[in-house]
Amino acid sequence: MVLDPMLATGGSMAHTVGLLHRRGADDITVLCVVAAPEGIVALEKAAPNARLFTAAIDDRLNEAAYIVPGLGDAGDRQFGPR
Repeated sequence: MVLDPMLATGGSMAHTVGLLHRRGADDITVLCVVAAPEGIVALEKAAPNARLFTAAIDDRLNEAAYIVPGLGDAGDRQFGPR
């Protein structure tokens, strides 16, 4: 199981599932709170057999690659703004 609050571009998740595949994992479940369609597509390309569970699929990514409408910056929400 891979946990991530937000699946935006899918780059980090694709990297993570790639690491797991190289270590022999073949049954991968991804859990996130919110996802963007672009991230879902990236995950499907990186791990076509992975299962994805998400509470919401938002509309899209904006020009800064933030999920719209989204939750804001997950790091800021967890640890406060820098």
